[in-house]
Amino acid sequence: MPAKILLYYVFTPLADPEAVRLWQRDLCELLGLRGRIIISEHGINGTLGGDMAALKTYVRKTKQYEPFKGIDFKWSTGTGLDDDGLSLDFPRLSVKVRDEIVSFGAPGELAVDENGVIGGGTHLKPGELHKLVAERGDDVVFFDGRNDFEAEIGKFKNAIVPNTETTHDFIAELESGRYDDLKNKPVVTYCTGGIRCEVLSSLMTSRGFTEVYQLDGGIVRYGETFGNTGLWEGSLYVFDGRETMDFGSDAATIGRCASCGAASSRMVNCADDSCRRRTVLCENCGDAAVCRAHAGVAA
Repeated sequence: MPAKILLYYVFTPLADPEAVRLWQRDLCELLGLRGRIIISEHGINGTLGGDMAALKTYVRKTKQYEPFKGIDFKWSTGTGLDDDGLSLDFPRLSVKVRDEIVSFGAPGELAVDENGVIGGGTHLKPGELHKLVAERGDDVVFFDGRNDFEAEIGKFKNAIVPNTETTHDFIAELESGRYDDLKNKPVVTYCTGGIRCEVLSSLMTSRGFTEVYQLDGGIVRYGETFGNTGLWEGSLYVFDGRETMDFGSDAATIGRCASCGAASSRMVNCADDSCRRRTVLCENCGDAAVCRAHAGVAA
């Protein structure tokens, strides 16, 4: 069977996150799945890899639980399976309960009900996003909801990329005043699969942004719809063994090697031990470079 990867989340009230954790862990172990699942009182967020048959069973079993019946599962192709039939894209299975299923550091600000996040931005499907841009033109602002290094290899054209080394940095960025000029403009938030923008858009709305949208299904769903023919350019960074994914063989390469400046989408860890950042480094330059943001110069 082919190796596949599932990306999914749902915001919904969970009365007993620990019971859900035990059930999800046992289900994944029974099916031989690897990956990461985070559960909180606000819902579930997961990325799993394995063979297609096992993942289909996982989807069916998970949707039988009433709060999870509406989960939108996104499928992509994995790297492969090892001799035991386990995903090569994840070293292990991790299922944890945390205060937040995406870590903005503001669990007390988030409110959810059975319909999802309360007070979030208006969802836009990929086609609806194009309609908004056609109608409003250059007034539309794309706001990247990911860690800033991810945008080095792929982003929406002319997008604003906040100074966010981790998701925890977004609140300080929003409250810095740097983006106050956007508060009366149509702002479209986007991220990998859509989850971070669920929270980000609600944080922006509560801080005075008056017209906030979020790309439904994230970059993944947009890429499935338009490939490289739309407003996205470059490669998508993913947090598994694949590192990056493209939406076709004609993807543009917008990343630049931190050492020599060559076009590349290859990302490695910064060589400085005190720096936890990922940085672009082409194959010709090997695996050691100090990221520009940390050192200010190439290695």
